[in-house]
Amino acid sequence: MIIDLVPLWTIILGAAVFFYVLLDGFDLGVGILYGFAMNRNDRNLIMNSIAPVWDGNETWLILGSIGLLAAFPLAFAIVIPAVYFPVLIMLLALIFRGVAFEFHYRDTEHVTFWDHAFCIGSLVATFAQGIIAGAFIQGFAVEGRKFVGTSFDCFTSFSLFTGFALVFGYALLGAGWLILKTNGELQQTVRRQGRWCFLAVLIAIGIVSLWTPLMDNHIAHRWFSWPNIAYLSIIPIITVVIALFEWRALNNNSEIVPFIGAVGLFLISYLGIAISLFPMIVPHHFTLWQAASSPDTQAFLIIGTLFLLPIILMYSAWSYWVFRGKVRADVGYH
Repeated sequence: MIIDLVPLWTIILGAAVFFYVLLDGFDLGVGILYGFAMNRNDRNLIMNSIAPVWDGNETWLILGSIGLLAAFPLAFAIVIPAVYFPVLIMLLALIFRGVAFEFHYRDTEHVTFWDHAFCIGSLVATFAQGIIAGAFIQGFAVEGRKFVGTSFDCFTSFSLFTGFALVFGYALLGAGWLILKTNGELQQTVRRQGRWCFLAVLIAIGIVSLWTPLMDNHIAHRWFSWPNIAYLSIIPIITVVIALFEWRALNNNSEIVPFIGAVGLFLISYLGIAISLFPMIVPHHFTLWQAASSPDTQAFLIIGTLFLLPIILMYSAWSYWVFRGKVRADVGYH
């Protein structure tokens, strides 16, 4: 009997993408907010807050991309050429950001340059990821089993908007993290920045929620036909509840709740995208099952993946546990 492993691979890839967005998202957001720090002490605190964990967060990007290639090769062959330039920009920005992070501590003579490089690298990488997300939701030009558009098709008004939206989204995650890791005047400054980012994110969620069904009749039918509209109305209701929860947390003395609320907004938005597109992995063209590799290939790959995944989870959890608590400017990465 052949076991259908597509649902399991869907869960693994879905989790990998979400963990990447969550974990690398907050440290990219910290990098974006880093550019607004007013003095050297604040910059050191901000940098030290992510120093022990930032590079491990990108493990999920590797898992997601390799998993897509191995488990859904048709989707990989279509999606990657379609978003070639934003992927290239993202990778170069991540490399530039990583170099800036290292040289910030070692090349103190040019520390101001590396400060700007770290912020710009974080901003550009985030914007590129937003373009990729928007292009994916929007769909690609496909004939047969090939992408037939150009590498510039991904740059549309919708994808550019999602790029800007993700910048504010990651900055909100970063603000939540810094509220948790800092105190005093810096924490209050980050709270104010978080409130502005939250308002921008809320507006972006509303616009994308209306824009997406307007681009595709199938998505509009899924959300607004009866009885779907009754079942799925829980999604916007939960979004409003989380938004109120987050706004209240940003305006009181809570330290962990702003980060939890930001994660909740990302999770409910992620769920909304999944509802809109499922079971498509190449939107409007191929389902998960149509794009999947052979059952034998998926079975072979799942053995190693299920062995490594718990190790990655335990390593990540242990890293965050060891480096829990408030950050100090005089104790950092070396």
